[in-house]
Amino acid sequence: MRLALGISYNGQAYDGWQSQPSGRTVQDKLQHALGRFATHPVHTICAGRTDAGVHGLMQVVHFDTQLQREDISWVRGTNTFLPPDIAVQWARHVPDSFHSRASAKARRYTYVLLESPVRPSVDAGRVGWVFRPLDGEAMREAAIHLIGEHDFTSFRASSCQARSPVKTLEPVRISRRGAYWRFEFQANAFLHHMIRNLMGCLVYVGQGVHPPEWMRDVLQARSRDAAAPTFSPDGLYFLGPLYDDAWGLPSQVPAYDGLP
Repeated sequence: MRLALGISYNGQAYDGWQSQPSGRTVQDKLQHALGRFATHPVHTICAGRTDAGVHGLMQVVHFDTQLQREDISWVRGTNTFLPPDIAVQWARHVPDSFHSRASAKARRYTYVLLESPVRPSVDAGRVGWVFRPLDGEAMREAAIHLIGEHDFTSFRASSCQARSPVKTLEPVRISRRGAYWRFEFQANAFLHHMIRNLMGCLVYVGQGVHPPEWMRDVLQARSRDAAAPTFSPDGLYFLGPLYDDAWGLPSQVPAYDGLP
């Protein structure tokens, strides 16, 4: 029997998603909790790995088990054994053909950025920060150059293990609410550090370091050296994957609307 779970987490205290010998990852904590509830070892496969410090609003995992329980029992039972900054949001029984990563049509992220002369305090670790004013129109103009299928080598970490740097990016949505900027990204898949590297370039343009056309030049260079430094992970949230409606899985969780 195969189950899919939607997981939310604050990534500040963890060494990213993927299991490591340290045991300080979201996957390690989740598998430990699932194992205690199911009374047998559980190995999960996720829709998309996140780095240290990156948050998840709806990470999706799947795993196989022989334990028969109602969906809500998997939610409440597993949450009993999870730390306060990780929570199962929903559970669904799915066909054995479902795969959290391979079945995903697209993946979505948002970056929340505080523009303020003073660093964040109560939301430290949950938002990125810039102290210089940003030009929204310049950033939107720059983002237009990224739309579509491109070789994103310039925005790829040296440790990236993806087979191909070619990805298809949907239009980037950039909005502002008070002192907070929100950047929304959707693509068929993302490279390691891709969004944080895109953010570094968008911020450079927003601050007037480079004109919007510079983004096109960076993309065409296909060289990491052409782009801005990798931006902070603090304000990056994995909003979750998108699946065909036939799987019957939620597309988002209530916390999505609570972001600035």
